[in-house]
Amino acid sequence: MDYLTTNKIAWDARTRVHLTSDFYDVEGFLNGNTSLTEIELNELAVAGKSLLHLQCHFGLDTLSWARMGAKVTGVDLSEVAIAEAHKLALQTQLSAEFICSDVYSVAGKVEPQDIVFTSYGAIVWLPDLTLWAQTIAACLKPGGQFYMAEFHPAQQLFDGYSYFNRGEPDIEQEGTYTENAGDEQQTLMCWSHSLSEVINALLQAGLVLEFFHEFAFSPYNCFAGLEAQADGRYVLTHQGQHVPLVYSISARKPA
Repeated sequence: MDYLTTNKIAWDARTRVHLTSDFYDVEGFLNGNTSLTEIELNELAVAGKSLLHLQCHFGLDTLSWARMGAKVTGVDLSEVAIAEAHKLALQTQLSAEFICSDVYSVAGKVEPQDIVFTSYGAIVWLPDLTLWAQTIAACLKPGGQFYMAEFHPAQQLFDGYSYFNRGEPDIEQEGTYTENAGDEQQTLMCWSHSLSEVINALLQAGLVLEFFHEFAFSPYNCFAGLEAQADGRYVLTHQGQHVPLVYSISARKPA
């Protein structure tokens, strides 16, 4: 089974559902709301910088960075998602470039950037983090920054997935994660990636780690068993203790 074709079909279908979901709140975005969360907003400065967003879906985060003064390029596997991202850029009159491409093929399609960004539920769709990190390094200018905020792999254990990459993908039939999913299901192929696999891939690609943070909350209500907090965060507890739900990494290409 070809994972690129399989996942592209799934994400084309998911995009059509996500556009009308409360989870993504496109209407709120068009009215000026940001789609970014407190984690990346607190940790990443983008004004006046070029930013490449890998696996950008239909562009809400990409365009939110554009609103904050970045010169943005978004990349996604789904043709439907990229078409919708172009429409949103026109509707908001924000300057942005969007490219339909798989991650591993993007290095030759963009100029080196000040920042490469990716977030939340992205790397599980990639089988090879060594090539992923090499691609990131190739897309950065000397001195450029890679930043990611991603769901913590420890949480996957509570959903029955491996913490460690087993080489072979998990292949499943499932619906999407938004509240308007309905009964439609897609075939999906994904891989688990431990924290050590992520960090070592970046180091082996020549990037220098600046920080690694872990968070005991999720900004999204997207896992079973999450408890809403008054501050808009969502937490998961196990035997009375908080489960790590998100981590962030900043790494820099040597100047």
